[in-house]
Amino acid sequence: MTEGFGSPDEARAAESGHEKPVRADARRNLDLLLKAALDVFATSGVDAPVREIAEKAGVGVGTVYRHFPQRSDLIKAVMRNEVDACADAAAALTAEHEPGEALARWMQRFADFIMAKRGLAAALHSGDPAYQALPAYFDQRMIPALQGLLDRAVAAGAARGDVQAGELLRAGAQLSNLGQGDDPAATRRMIALLVDGLRYGAGGKA
Repeated sequence: MTEGFGSPDEARAAESGHEKPVRADARRNLDLLLKAALDVFATSGVDAPVREIAEKAGVGVGTVYRHFPQRSDLIKAVMRNEVDACADAAAALTAEHEPGEALARWMQRFADFIMAKRGLAAALHSGDPAYQALPAYFDQRMIPALQGLLDRAVAAGAARGDVQAGELLRAGAQLSNLGQGDDPAATRRMIALLVDGLRYGAGGKA
């Protein structure tokens, strides 16, 4: 999975591309590219042609090559971007909702993240050393985000206090990974039941 993108023709297209990146558009192009790659990987797999990704993002093939010379570079960037978005959602939910509701909404957001990354599974579970650092990055970003939500919910009497973020993450991931063809609505119902279970014994009451 660490080989470069596409065919020799695509490589030549990248080298002779007419694009001249504009600094103000760089972040927007990168965001579009990562979102497009996630969508393409979900439908066509991680070996999808680079041209398909570029066309969906509305950028040139050369833009893809400049940012991500190797396919593994793009896959890692997509994964990190999704992890960051999910982890960062904790702060926004904390600001907008009471602790119990913020926790429940974040767990649903986490389930969406797990379901969306199924398209990356072939690469992430390939044993390729290019992806070895991703599990640690996942824990580094996700565990503190969820632990903060959980601590606030416990303090507010909205969740029991004997559950750790790592345990809850594993439970949520397992529920979200049950069957590639599962109805997302069914997964969300299971996650809601998991969160409901956290309320048993909350505030020291059974």
